[in-house]
Amino acid sequence: MAKVLVIGNGAREHAMGRQLLLSKQVEKVYCAPGNLGMLASGIEIVPISELNFEKLIEFAKEQEIDLTVVGPELPLQQGIVDNFIASGLNIFGPSQAAARLEGSKEFAKKIMREAGVPTAKYASYQDEEAAVQALAEVTYPVVIKSDGLAAGKGVVIVENQKQAKITIHQMLGEHQFDTKSIIIEEFLMGQEFSLMAFINDDQIIPMPLSQDHKAAYDGDRGPNTGGMGAYSPLSQFPADLADQGVEKIIRPVIQTLQRNGISFCGVLYAGLIMTEAGPQVIEFNVRLGDPETAVVLPQLQSDLYELLQRLLEHRDVEAKWQASDVYLGVVVSSETYPQASASGVELASFNNNPSDITVNYAGVAQNENGELISNGGRILCLTTSASSIAQAQSTLYYWLAQHKMTGLRYRYDIGDKGK
Repeated sequence: MAKVLVIGNGAREHAMGRQLLLSKQVEKVYCAPGNLGMLASGIEIVPISELNFEKLIEFAKEQEIDLTVVGPELPLQQGIVDNFIASGLNIFGPSQAAARLEGSKEFAKKIMREAGVPTAKYASYQDEEAAVQALAEVTYPVVIKSDGLAAGKGVVIVENQKQAKITIHQMLGEHQFDTKSIIIEEFLMGQEFSLMAFINDDQIIPMPLSQDHKAAYDGDRGPNTGGMGAYSPLSQFPADLADQGVEKIIRPVIQTLQRNGISFCGVLYAGLIMTEAGPQVIEFNVRLGDPETAVVLPQLQSDLYELLQRLLEHRDVEAKWQASDVYLGVVVSSETYPQASASGVELASFNNNPSDITVNYAGVAQNENGELISNGGRILCLTTSASSIAQAQSTLYYWLAQHKMTGLRYRYDIGDKGK
């Protein structure tokens, strides 16, 4: 029986651990550092930071871990996969070189341009004054992006020059997102959606399409967050859209990386937008999305552990996905998120959720009585499935309405665009 180590501590990693435990080949799933909400799902948490590669490698060797799977972006950017491979350990995720596809928006744009992949027109700037001067040439609204990791919050849509100047100063003047470079990009109109795929070079296994809800408040208002909810699959789009995305976007990008001497093994997340001219790329991530993972992975009817191992061994992989239901996930966050985190709200009511609702925990801790309490920005993600979005919404929102949410909040419109 196999032992698996999941790196990370959020709702995404909770969902990954759940799915891996369904494998008949898996004996134990560890999560480092994990969170206390995972324990009830049978996941063992390991108090080692996701960036302490030395200790993680030591643990993986001591416990004879058969497979390590990386959830969050930061350890990937810092080379966790390279370190594990150098130590002779089996790990699923992209190398540090390949992870630049998420870590540098400018690098991603360069690869897309070489690959001939459709994306918004852009220009990059390192100097605040030069960026402000460039505003004279733009048409509003315009998108300003921090060229680096910002936990989903380093993208701002500005409506006028005043907002643009403030945003540029925050990014280049105050280095709000610890960045030295920004991208000013054309604003694209259309519905956004996510296409994720398991990849090992030429082997590309697409997942069902999903749609994340980035804005903090209903109606896509307010600042960007790490994600306030998601649903999958997407019945409003053509049935072959995922296959189109693989052939027109993902495969050309992987092949272009290869021509640049970079192989890709891991998950590629294409953040896309359906424009009048067809799908275009907004961004790439090099790991599973959060909260998309909570609504996509449960649709997998194949064995996830076997799928990943076969990919790593360059063996043929056939993934089976359900096709009858829609999966809906609603994120519950602190009231002050994303501007600030908070803690201390008791979460006892989430212990008694009905069998058709799953809770994946993220920002949680324990109080002096050993009970789960909130501790962070995004606290948890509630997920259900039903034959329609309306039915899934009814199940989740009815349950949420029955419970007091003092100090917490959630969006009430997750999934509306798919009706």
